[in-house]
Amino acid sequence: MSIHEECGVFGVYGPHTQDVASLVYYGLYALQHRGQESCGIVVNDDGMFTSHKGIGLVNEVFRHDDLAKFPQGEIAVGHVRYGTTGGVTISNCQPIQVNHLKGKLAVAHNGNLSNALTLRRELEMSGAIFHSTSDTETIAYVVTRERITAPSIQEAVSRAMDRLDGAYSLVLMSSTKLIAVRDPHGFRPLCYGRMADGTYVVASESCALNAVGAAFQRDILPGEILTFDKNGVTSDRRHCGKAPQRLCIFEHIYFARPDSVIEGVSVHDARVKAGALLAQAHPVEADIVIGVPDSGLDAALGYARASGIPYGIGLIKNKYIGRTFISPGQDHRVDQVKIKLSPVESEVRGKRVVLIDDSIVRGTTSGRIVQLLRSAGASEIHMRISAPPFLYPCYYGTDIDSQEHLIACRHSVEEIARIIGVDSLGYLPLEALGQLCGGEGYCSACFSGVYPTSIPEDTRKDQFEQKLSQRKGKDK
Repeated sequence: MSIHEECGVFGVYGPHTQDVASLVYYGLYALQHRGQESCGIVVNDDGMFTSHKGIGLVNEVFRHDDLAKFPQGEIAVGHVRYGTTGGVTISNCQPIQVNHLKGKLAVAHNGNLSNALTLRRELEMSGAIFHSTSDTETIAYVVTRERITAPSIQEAVSRAMDRLDGAYSLVLMSSTKLIAVRDPHGFRPLCYGRMADGTYVVASESCALNAVGAAFQRDILPGEILTFDKNGVTSDRRHCGKAPQRLCIFEHIYFARPDSVIEGVSVHDARVKAGALLAQAHPVEADIVIGVPDSGLDAALGYARASGIPYGIGLIKNKYIGRTFISPGQDHRVDQVKIKLSPVESEVRGKRVVLIDDSIVRGTTSGRIVQLLRSAGASEIHMRISAPPFLYPCYYGTDIDSQEHLIACRHSVEEIARIIGVDSLGYLPLEALGQLCGGEGYCSACFSGVYPTSIPEDTRKDQFEQKLSQRKGKDK
C-alpha cells in the first residue's frame, strides 16, 4: 500500500486569454500526481458556466473534442481528485457547481474538513439536499448560505471560514471573480502566478505555473482570501494569524513534485536533505545507494552524497502504469509492483544495497520490492525511509485513516525489518523534520499524534455513504 495523494486545484483569471480551458488542462496535467481518480474543468464565459468532468486521468477524460466544446471564456477552474472523503463516483468529481439566489459558484478543493459531518448534519436539518458524498459540497453549501446575506462573495467566503475546520485550499469561481483561499493553518499548499498577457493563475504547486508559462508571484498565505477580478488582485488577511501555520510535512517528503517550491523551500532540496539526515542517523557499510522511483530518488541522492557510497539506478519504473494505490485489492496491488518496477541486475548483483523509500505503510509493497532486489542478486539490503514511522491517522487530506493498517503500530523496527526481508531498517528521526522545511510551521500528526485541530467524530472515508445506507435501511 502506498500513501495516497489528496487533490490538485487550478484556476485561471484571464479576460485577455484566448483559451482558458486549455490553460487549465495543461495545469491539471502538471498536477496529475496529486490525484488520479477523476478530474474536471468549469469555464465561465460571461457568466455562463460550461463543465466537463469524468472518472480517470486528465488525458482520458479530456479528448481534443471535449476541449473544443468549451467557449473561449474569461475565468476557469479545474481539479484532479484523489478523495479522502467520498467514493469514486461521477457525482464526487470536482469542481462542484452551485446555482443560488445571487448567482453561480464553482468550487475546487484540496484538503479534508475535520468537521464535515457536523456541518452536513446541520445543513441537512435546515433543508439542504446533497448530491455527492464529498466534503467539497459541504463547503459550497456553507459559502452559498452565507452569500445570501453577505454583500460580496469574498465576505461570504470569510464568514464560511469561521465555520470550517481542518484543511482546505480552494479555488472558487463566481460569475465575475476567481477567489483563492487557504485555511488558517495552511495545511495544503497554494500559490499564484502571472502570465505575460496579465492572466493570473492559481495552483496547488508552482510546477503547474511553470507548465503554462506563468511567473511565480508568491504562496497564498495561511488564512488569506485572494480575489482576482477586473480591479486586479485584492488580499483579505483577516483570518491570517488566527492559527499557527501547519503545512503538511509530507508535501515535501512525498506529495509534491520535486520541481515545485513550497513556502520558499525546494521540494527536491528537502528530499536530498532528508537523505543526508538519514545517512547521519543510520549509517551502514554498503556498495551502492538506490531509490524507489519516484519520490525515493532525491533522498537516495542525498544519502549517497552524505555517506560517500556511490549512487546508482537500481530500479526502473514503468511510467505507463499508475501508482500502486489505484489497484482495487491487495492481490492486484502485489501483482502491479512487479509490473511497475524492475531491478537493474547489473547494478545490484553481488552488492550491499542501501534502498531508500519515502514510507512504509502496511509493508506489503516494500516486501515485494525487497524480493525483486534479492532475486536480482543483491547480497544485502539495508532499507532507509525518508520519513518517521506512520503511527497515527491523518484527518487533513492524506489517506491514512486506520491504525490497524499501519505496520509500525503493530511491530517494532526490528520486526518490520524481518517482515519485509531487509538486513537493517532505519527511519528519519521525528526531530529532523523541521530541517526539511526550514522551521517549525509544519504538521507531523501522522508521525507524532499531535493534532493542530480537534479530532473528528467520524473518520471513515465513506462516512457519508455509510450514513446513506443506514437511512435506506430505516426507510424499508
